[in-house]
Amino acid sequence: MAKILVTGGAGYIGSILVPELLRHGHAVTVIDNFMFHQTSLLDCCHDKNLTIVQGDARDTALVRQHTKDVEYIFPLACLVGAPLCDRDPWTARSLIKESMDDLIFMLHDDQRIIYPTTNSGYGSGQGTSYCTEESPLHPVSLYARLKIEAEKKALTHPRAITLRLATVFGISPRMRLDLLVNDFVHRAVKDNFIVLFEAHRKRNFIHIRDVVRAFLHCMDNFEAMNHQTYNVGLSNANLSKEELCLKIKEQLPNFYFINAEIGEDPDKRDYIVSNAKIEATGFKPIFSIQDGIAELIKGYQIIRQNQFSNA
Repeated sequence: MAKILVTGGAGYIGSILVPELLRHGHAVTVIDNFMFHQTSLLDCCHDKNLTIVQGDARDTALVRQHTKDVEYIFPLACLVGAPLCDRDPWTARSLIKESMDDLIFMLHDDQRIIYPTTNSGYGSGQGTSYCTEESPLHPVSLYARLKIEAEKKALTHPRAITLRLATVFGISPRMRLDLLVNDFVHRAVKDNFIVLFEAHRKRNFIHIRDVVRAFLHCMDNFEAMNHQTYNVGLSNANLSKEELCLKIKEQLPNFYFINAEIGEDPDKRDYIVSNAKIEATGFKPIFSIQDGIAELIKGYQIIRQNQFSNA
């Protein structure tokens, strides 16, 4: 059993990660302010190995109290996504960058950090060349810039792994409809159509449960992977928005989409990513983009309102 602290543990990723950590027998403390009024960890409250703390990850006294005896820290607390960060840049900086500064200051050298950042830092990418962990970073949003700063700070700790996550998709108890695959499938199910802007722009994708599997893989292989950054995505899912829509149409034949001749997508990311480095450690995703689309179609029979969003 490991003692683990997860900040933001009731969020989109945390509400999948925490039950899995408990299932593996670990003792987990979650700090979350429950800003979205989510109930995502209710089904875990029976577990004696779970501690829930309603609080702010920027509260240094609170975080210090709960980091004293833990072996692993997963700093998930974040304003996630460019629109949310743009709407409240002060909170974004304090929660993403400054809270990481405080965390690093209070940790002992033998405590371990596994930090999820984003591959959106590649920005405009390298054309048709794959972005690796050594590629230059060209962030096009405040969110990406702050996550890059936090990643650099995390790696000043002697025992830290950072994961540059592709765009995540899939069902979660704390659902998000603003993520690209989740959004497009929701529109396909509810509206049967979508208008695309700059449909050629590409990015990489990863299922939420494979993200959690990557976290567990890092725990199992920490010494070998320590003090490194890894891209985490589906190597066969570097897709443009148009290519994604075609995959959705395979399962929802009545889905109609058009490419707008006029107009711009505010999200200017456009890159393809290599995930070879983490694959070389033995990690392989098991959920395909088609698996995720099928899962989302079922989930949207349950979700009736567009209330699950960070945008």
